[in-house]
Amino acid sequence: QVQLVESGGGLVQAGGSLRLSCAASGRTFSANAMGWFRQAPGKERVFVASITWSRGSTYYADSVKGRFTIARDNAKNTVYLQMDSVKPEDTAVYYCAARVWSGDEWRYDYWGQGTQVTVSS
Repeated sequence: QVQLVESGGGLVQAGGSLRLSCAASGRTFSANAMGWFRQAPGKERVFVASITWSRGSTYYADSVKGRFTIARDNAKNTVYLQMDSVKPEDTAVYYCAARVWSGDEWRYDYWGQGTQVTVSS
């Protein structure tokens, strides 16, 4: 089991910045990567960014590329999402997830409770 706790959400004006944190505990060694996802009201949860624990390889959704930065602190088992130049369309509940081996594929099987980000125009 991997436990994830997000923090750092809140209200921010368009063009501003916000940093989300995700603290992982438990069997963190079983996860090879961490991801951030978001879900806006009435919409499906979508991928935002991910990072591998070992090499720090990063991937971003096109909608956030160049504005958001994902980073990790292996010593603290913590992943961050730096959100810059935010837009009203970034408003959503942001979830942290851990990717683990399910037996036949790597899959995001563990999720945090989510943190609300609201961007005002």
